[in-house]
Amino acid sequence: MSSITLRFLAEPNTVNFGGKVHGGTVMKWIDEAGYACATRWAKRYCVTVSVGTIRFQRPIMIGDLVEVEARLAYTGATSMNISVEVRAGDMKTGQMQVIAECVVVFVAVDADGKTIPVEAWLPETPGDMALAQNVRAHLQATRAMQPD
Repeated sequence: MSSITLRFLAEPNTVNFGGKVHGGTVMKWIDEAGYACATRWAKRYCVTVSVGTIRFQRPIMIGDLVEVEARLAYTGATSMNISVEVRAGDMKTGQMQVIAECVVVFVAVDADGKTIPVEAWLPETPGDMALAQNVRAHLQATRAMQPD
């Protein structure tokens, strides 16, 4: 399975002093959804390698329904690049808005903590193909900026 969506309610114990859900809580949810997606794909224990830029587009309010969708976007020999989108909204209206998006990179590891190969993921739909192309372009740009 190449995607997973976690759903839950934003509770009062997740808010900051401004009355909105903590950004750190949202980042934790992103990591958890990415982990579930990566582990399901690799069928092994996985660890986070990096998290791309997260841009918060609007706050999450107490009582909002929150969806964190993680989708496999690209695989390398040992890495899995997972696109994560966070949506939230009022359950009474059913309208969900995008809260944040990012790409999280995971690797599968063996019992000694060494990275191991993962099965290649091949996009099948036009949306999956476009997502894979965008992630590959982002990876190439990131690598080009790193010093040798």
